[in-house]
Amino acid sequence: MSAKATEASGLERILTLEIARVTERAAVAAARLRGRGDEMAADQVAVDAMRQELNRLPIDGTVVIGEGERDEAPMLYIGEEVGTRDGAKVDIALDPLEGTTICAKNLPNSLAVIAFAEKGSLLYAPDVYMEKIAIGPGYPANTVSLEATPTENINAVARAKGVAVEQVTACILDRPRHARLIEEVRATGAAIRLIGDGDVAGVIHTTDPDETGIDIYLGIGGAPEGVLAAAALRCIGGQMQGRLQLNTEEKVARAAKMGISDPNKIYSMEEMASGDVLFAATGVTDGNMLQGVRFTRDAIITHTIVMRSSSKTVREIKARHQDLAKFD
Repeated sequence: MSAKATEASGLERILTLEIARVTERAAVAAARLRGRGDEMAADQVAVDAMRQELNRLPIDGTVVIGEGERDEAPMLYIGEEVGTRDGAKVDIALDPLEGTTICAKNLPNSLAVIAFAEKGSLLYAPDVYMEKIAIGPGYPANTVSLEATPTENINAVARAKGVAVEQVTACILDRPRHARLIEEVRATGAAIRLIGDGDVAGVIHTTDPDETGIDIYLGIGGAPEGVLAAAALRCIGGQMQGRLQLNTEEKVARAAKMGISDPNKIYSMEEMASGDVLFAATGVTDGNMLQGVRFTRDAIITHTIVMRSSSKTVREIKARHQDLAKFD
């Protein structure tokens, strides 16, 4: 067996189910602070729980997409080494609490999210904003593009889907920076689902429009969330492009230190997450895709999805944890 095959099988053996433990632990920690109005506290406990669980895994892991550069938030920082250091070498992209505001307000679709990939497979980028466009599986290649206008992309999705534009719904973060985008999309006749936070979930929702009602994701959000969303789509299917928003000299310099020479480059889904990829998300609050953590008198109930790109396997794990001490 080749070294490459050995490494791939090692990733499967170690991570396919173990990765769920990482997001479960972070989700449970954050869920204890749902609706308390303290975003920073919820993020901190999720980070601490995720780091603790990661360091139990027999991996030689490096965080290449983390959190905290843009915001004064607790970090599993870019470059941090995790795991016991005596296993498979993996790149890690993570968001211990995707949707901190959502969790603080106990609104839908807050998640604990992580992706593992073979070394060198994830886009190594600074924590800046990223312009994104995404659609689910089943469309012809290159149906949408960041080089096209929002109007052109909305019309392209309608044509590919075989429906009127009025039957297309776009998901967009509700931010002042999107005022023109929202105006243009509405002018096409398409509907918009505005979300306050959680654009990883927003992108993933394009993969099942019959269930979620979302056909296309548009707009500018965090680059870490963009890479995580690309990792998910690599596993479940779809199309996505991203373009880093390197609009200051300081951001261009930061990106250059990470090997990014073209600040205007449009990244394909495969360029953001290549090779064999594992993705996991556990619900913190109830959402379209996952139920939030449930606390009963004698158990903690979690709902997790684990996906793998090489096999296109999607596992749903509804776990009842009766050893409550492990979450203390």
